[in-house]
Amino acid sequence: MRLSKILVFLALIVVVQESAQNRCHLEKESIKSFSSRGDIILGVITLIHSTINQQYETYNEKPEAATCEEYYRDVLAIVFAIEEINENIHLLPNLTLGFNIFDSCVSEARALQATLMLLWEEMSSDYESSPSWKDPFLAGIVGDSMSTLSIPIARILGPCHYPQISFGAFDPDLGDRHQFPTFLRTVPNENIQNKAISQLLKHLGWTWVGILTRDDDLGAIEGQNLKEEISRNQGCVAFLEKIHYRYSMERIRKIYDIVMNSTTMAVVVYSEEMHVKPLLDMIAEDGAKGKIWIYTLSFTFIPGMFSEGTSKLLNGSIGLVLHSEPLPQFDSYLQKIHPNKYLNDIYIKQFWEVAFNCSWSSNAPPGTGDVAICSGHEDLEDKVESLFELGDLSYTFQAYIAVYAFAYALHNLLHCLSPAERSTACGEGDLLPWQVYRYLMRVSFTTRSGDEIYFNDIGEVPATFDIMNLQIFTNNEYRLVKVGKYDSRAAKSEQISLDIRTVKWNQEYKEVPHSVCSESCQPGNRKVSIQGLPICCFQCVPCSLGEITNETDAAICTKCPEDMWPNVKQDGCLMKEVQFLSYEEMMGVSLAAASITFSIKTLTILCIFRKFSDTPVVKANNRSLSYVILVGLIVCFLSSLIFIGYPFGVICLLSQVVFGVSFSIVVSGMLAKTITVILIFQSTKPNSIGKRFDSRISHVVMFICPLFQVGICIVWLGTVPPYAELNMTSKPDIIIAQCNEGSNLFFYCMLGYMGLLATVSFIVAFLSRKLPDSFSEGQYITFSMFVFLSVWICFIPTYLSAEGKNLVTVEVLAIIASSSGLLGCLFFPKCYIVLFRPEMNTKQYVRGK
Repeated sequence: MRLSKILVFLALIVVVQESAQNRCHLEKESIKSFSSRGDIILGVITLIHSTINQQYETYNEKPEAATCEEYYRDVLAIVFAIEEINENIHLLPNLTLGFNIFDSCVSEARALQATLMLLWEEMSSDYESSPSWKDPFLAGIVGDSMSTLSIPIARILGPCHYPQISFGAFDPDLGDRHQFPTFLRTVPNENIQNKAISQLLKHLGWTWVGILTRDDDLGAIEGQNLKEEISRNQGCVAFLEKIHYRYSMERIRKIYDIVMNSTTMAVVVYSEEMHVKPLLDMIAEDGAKGKIWIYTLSFTFIPGMFSEGTSKLLNGSIGLVLHSEPLPQFDSYLQKIHPNKYLNDIYIKQFWEVAFNCSWSSNAPPGTGDVAICSGHEDLEDKVESLFELGDLSYTFQAYIAVYAFAYALHNLLHCLSPAERSTACGEGDLLPWQVYRYLMRVSFTTRSGDEIYFNDIGEVPATFDIMNLQIFTNNEYRLVKVGKYDSRAAKSEQISLDIRTVKWNQEYKEVPHSVCSESCQPGNRKVSIQGLPICCFQCVPCSLGEITNETDAAICTKCPEDMWPNVKQDGCLMKEVQFLSYEEMMGVSLAAASITFSIKTLTILCIFRKFSDTPVVKANNRSLSYVILVGLIVCFLSSLIFIGYPFGVICLLSQVVFGVSFSIVVSGMLAKTITVILIFQSTKPNSIGKRFDSRISHVVMFICPLFQVGICIVWLGTVPPYAELNMTSKPDIIIAQCNEGSNLFFYCMLGYMGLLATVSFIVAFLSRKLPDSFSEGQYITFSMFVFLSVWICFIPTYLSAEGKNLVTVEVLAIIASSSGLLGCLFFPKCYIVLFRPEMNTKQYVRGK
């Protein structure tokens, strides 16, 4: 502690002592303060200005010092808080708080000088004889309201263990307890502000924004951090430009072109108002419009700082301000301030001149024209609202509670309210600054509205921001209207609350403006990035076949479940239609009717043959074979009915087996009948064996040939039988209810064997075609087998190319067509003779000449 005092003392000597020798020395700029005595002193270092005037520097000669036009509402709030505390009999009783206020004027050098002067006054009292801290005791420093000025102050106060409470410094590095061990602030760090800004942009749907940040190291870091935070919330930054009030007009023009030529509608102003003022003035002069300005905590809309045209550009702006509460009696206090009341206030006369456009001196500066002399009787009451903008007390309120934090900490320290301190002397002896810091870290008090104020581990008050909307009316009256709130203590989805109905945008927009690089992709479409552009710039393409998305701006589409299919807009899934050959549709009814009709006709022919069983035409060529073939044809026709309707287990097991076996019996009958024809005519020759073996050979053929087909079907059913299934892959939008054959090998073996029988029968019948013309049985068999083979040869490629109910339709048509071909070619001529040409139904006609 003693070493820290010595270091500060030596630093002050270097700064203030002029060399007695004839050599160069640093110039000492005079700096004044506004002070009030008390038992305990609060140092205040902050901005007391509204405008900074400084010409662009060429560095060809010594730069002129910046001149500041005073605007000191925050300072008045600090004085107001101290007076309130001094009048409060329950807070710091029997003690008086004093203050010593310095204007930093956006100058690190002035801030450092003010800090050293405060420490110098603390230590200069009889330092050599008694190096202890004397009354009045410097409890700490309130300020500064900027990070760039708070950092150098904190680097000096930290080694000396003096606490510092800033009410406007947002740099995250100030939360480092190693670099800045005694720094505290009533505002959150900018990382939380970045989160609030990015969430506000996301809440408004603004994914394409620009950023303007001041041109210094902290500004560059702040802008980059905000850009990264916006990216984490699926937003993009169109441009990130540095800006400074010292820029030349040529450089301002380049920034102007970037801002106004950008497609983004929203621009985040991440700097103090004085830096962006030259750009806004240029935009107003050119009459350009169309941008929505989002201001951060660094930006303050100060009355009189902007021209009328520039102010209108900011109409409809939206942004964050520090949460504030009304300060009772503060407006009355402001109405009563007067140069005669605060004689030590070095700023009030300058403020008075600006407020009433008058001068205290008769020698007005040249170029000011006719300026009235300030009388001191001017009425401030009607000007308070316009001069001090009481609608936005954000920083003012933070400065107010910073003073109260010191007061409560000192009160607790002096009354030993902490059990850990009860072993020490309470209120006796010298106060030490590190004790004040310890009690500040433990302080907890509530505001009038019930909000709890305390400092967390890194010396910050939990973040709460008000979302404000700047509304300017036709009479140039303006208001900052609270339209929402950000609360870092709430759940992430509930941190932003915004009443969009109360927001008034500028005259360019009648509703919430759009600030996007690409319009949102509607449900049913997905985003596709455009090469070379940020992710917020994209194209919208429809989802692929079978995929949907019901979200806006979806990055990917998802497939529907197997039993569902996208609707027309591809934003939802519908149940797929289950397809099968049904009795309720025309094709199913037609095929069923044809099957039944032909089976009835076949049954009729069977009955005719039975009735005329003793006639020569019926008896020719083994009438029992004709009966078997006719019965087999009836079964063939009726087997097609099994294929129609919803497939299930038993149906799938029976359909192909019944079809295969019944057709094998029919074709075997045709082969046996052909062999019988040949044997009959062979029996007319001498020494022929046809008479002895004609009937037995036909019976063997009828029994043996179908037996092979039955064997194939038994093995098929015993190993990999057919089964019912829902085919969801063949057609994307349809579920096919079908019978899976189980094994294509057995299915084609069954068809192949049936084809083999038909081919052999056709060949044998073809060889018997030259029998006597009076008996055309061989020709009928030949032609009927030709029709049969033709149908099934055409069936195979058609069957292989069909699917779903079309496949079943093709097979049923093949069954009916081939069966009707056999029926018509073989039996219709005989029926015609039996029924209509009885004269031909004789032995002589049958046997021929």
